[in-house]
Amino acid sequence: TQEFLDALRDAGDRLVIVEFYGTWCGSCRALFPRLCRTAVENPDILFLKVNFDENKPMFKRLNVKVLPYFHFYRGADGQLEAFSCSLAKFQKLKDAIAVHNTARCSIGPPVGVGDVLDSPEEKPAEASPR
Repeated sequence: TQEFLDALRDAGDRLVIVEFYGTWCGSCRALFPRLCRTAVENPDILFLKVNFDENKPMFKRLNVKVLPYFHFYRGADGQLEAFSCSLAKFQKLKDAIAVHNTARCSIGPPVGVGDVLDSPEEKPAEASPR
């Protein structure tokens, strides 16, 4: 669990895709080669795998009840999406990558209306006395 939390923390603002799997799961084994190719095609995404047999309490806390199961995370946004996906429905995973692996703006927080009105160059002109 601590390794999982450390990996999420260290990923910063990168997209993180976590596959929850079991070594005995046929769908997980069938999906693995396709998932590896996807990881190679998307080097900016951090892919993690969490083994069911070694992490049963984590699976219970995260409400993972079917395998393979995926969580998408990104920095301060936290968990973006969670779903089950088999090889037959792999397009679902690719669609989620397309949605969540977009560039993020790094110019800082948006300026609010109050911020604009408080800045000297943006103050409304005062009426001049007659």
